[in-house]
Order: sequence, then C-alpha cells, then structure tokens
Amino acid sequence: MPEPLTARADVPTEAPARYAKQLVSHLGRRVEWTTDGAVSTATIAGGTGIVEVGDGVLTLRAEAPDSESMARVQDVLGRHLERFGQRNELVVTWSGGPGAERSAG
Repeated sequence: MPEPLTARADVPTEAPARYAKQLVSHLGRRVEWTTDGAVSTATIAGGTGIVEVGDGVLTLRAEAPDSESMARVQDVLGRHLERFGQRNELVVTWSGGPGAERSAG
C-alpha cells in the first residue's frame, strides 16, 4: 500500500490557540474533529486535516492518498484560516502537497 502524500504549513501568529479553536469549530459543522491536547484531527475530502497549536505558530498538516484529495484538504484548511486571520494578514504557505514526493513514512 503506498504511503500517503503529506504537506505542512507553519503559520506564525500571536494567537495560535484562538485560530485553531475558530477553525476547528467552523469546520466542525461539516466534519467531526478529534482533539488530543494541542492537536485536532479530522477526515476532510478523502484525506486527513491536522491542526496543531504551537508556541507562536499554528501548524496545519494535510495527508491524502492522492493529489486531488490533498489539494482539497489544503484548500479547506488554508482558505478558512486565511479568511479568519485576514485582519492579522495570516498567510498559509504549504510545503509538499500535490505533485510532491510521497512521504518516506
């Protein structure tokens, strides 16, 4: 079975916990999130979205079996976070993703 594609975006912010809560709450209307400490995980568009609160950073991770699902997970997480953080000019820049090498596991 092939390894999933993975992508990550580290978004610097002074309020990572607030943005994580807002993102998970908003997307929770459509998908069910599981939260364990600072990490929340959900199945999104055939892949997995992960939101992790760090010290001065909100990390988004996406995992998916194919580039189409990966692009959808990245779009959902990134687009919503950028909209919530528009006032503070949050920008989501993904490393990895569609067309990226499959993770080494």
